Amino acid sequence: MHPLVILVIGIATIITLIVVFRVHAFISLIVSALVVSFLAPGDVAQMVPRVALEFGSAAGKIGIVIALASVIGVCMMESGAADRIVRAFMHLLGERRAPVALTGSGYVLAMPVFFDTVFYLLVPLARSLYRRTGKNYLLCLLAIVAGGAITHTLVPPTPGPLVMAAQLQVDLGVMILAGMAVALPTAAVGLLFGSYVNRKILLPMRDVPGLPVTEPLPDDRLPPLGLSLLPVLLPVLLITTQTVVAAAAENDPGVKENYLPYAKLVGDANLALLLSAAIAMYLYVRQRRPSKEQVAHLTETSLMSGGVIILITAAGGAFGAMLKAAEIGPAIEQLFAGTQVSGLMYLGLGFVISVVLKVAQGSSTVAMITASSMLAAMLQVGIEPDGVIADKLGYHLVYLALAIGAGSLVGSWMNDSGFWIFVKMGGLTEVEGLKTWTPLLAVLGSTAMITTVILALIIPLR
Repeated sequence: MHPLVILVIGIATIITLIVVFRVHAFISLIVSALVVSFLAPGDVAQMVPRVALEFGSAAGKIGIVIALASVIGVCMMESGAADRIVRAFMHLLGERRAPVALTGSGYVLAMPVFFDTVFYLLVPLARSLYRRTGKNYLLCLLAIVAGGAITHTLVPPTPGPLVMAAQLQVDLGVMILAGMAVALPTAAVGLLFGSYVNRKILLPMRDVPGLPVTEPLPDDRLPPLGLSLLPVLLPVLLITTQTVVAAAAENDPGVKENYLPYAKLVGDANLALLLSAAIAMYLYVRQRRPSKEQVAHLTETSLMSGGVIILITAAGGAFGAMLKAAEIGPAIEQLFAGTQVSGLMYLGLGFVISVVLKVAQGSSTVAMITASSMLAAMLQVGIEPDGVIADKLGYHLVYLALAIGAGSLVGSWMNDSGFWIFVKMGGLTEVEGLKTWTPLLAVLGSTAMITTVILALIIPLR
């Protein structure tokens, strides 16, 4: 069977199972990986084992990091570290610039903490501000989304960016730095768009059944700001240090021999996140004085939520590996034989594929996993040397990952869990959500894509 036909069948299987039959994303991706494996060339006896093997390989690359990130996020919430970061932004910028503070808080917190948790944390603050000022409630909600959604989509260790980096074999430090660079101006544009929407739509604050109204803790019961930021900043510092030292080692044998091994040790994502998790758990114990049973329960709960994400992302890795086994890359090369294919076309292709998958099935993570799997297979990542792929594209593969991440924001509507979190916690109607959330995410995705293209042209990083 022709590889492109296998590709269409694989994608159609995922979308049909998720959209039509409401099958869980993990099972949908595993079934699709098996379908592609059965249709791809190879030993019949190995068609099922190779899916399991690639699933294990993908889990080995990202499993520990995702699990530890889940622990970090929960501990930061429970210890008050996340609350301390939010208050620091508020104190720095003042109540008049509260939307900017909420965007900054979302931007920082959504790196280690899942978006729904960040939104849940910050919504009470938006409601409190409205009670005092009587204005800009919608702007505060959209400001949270502008900061939180973009780093959740572009910056590891959140699952989507983490898996894209693994699929496309992008150095994690490069992914973090490039993701933050694209996310910062994108969040600013999102805040400006939120201000525009706030002027056009007069939205009252409504009561939200089930949303707890809790009194904020006094400042003296929260951890210090430096300690609160440490679980976020430490892994970024360690991982990017490895990236910087590795770049310096390319031109300096002394650095390569004397410093690079140690930089690789401390900059390993698994170790960096483990140290960060230890600090986050220390903060929880320091602030809450829990019993051993409470610590164990908190850890177990956070790991259970991370386990589902690990299953989904590892299944996506197996699906991508089966696309490579189906020889998608050579088929694409043959399809465009004799024509000049611009590297920017791959950015556009990654963006469009991600948008289509997002609109069809709703999950940004699934869209990123599937699209990056397809593009990795097309470019034969892991088969062709990195230098050959970079020469073909004209830019670093990190930009392709960012384009895919940008596309996964566009087209969010009622099949996206984030849409319902925004609507239900914010006290909006479905129509109001479609008029506010959906266009804001489209603006964020489009801005991130434009920024990515500009950076790929002026700073190709080859």
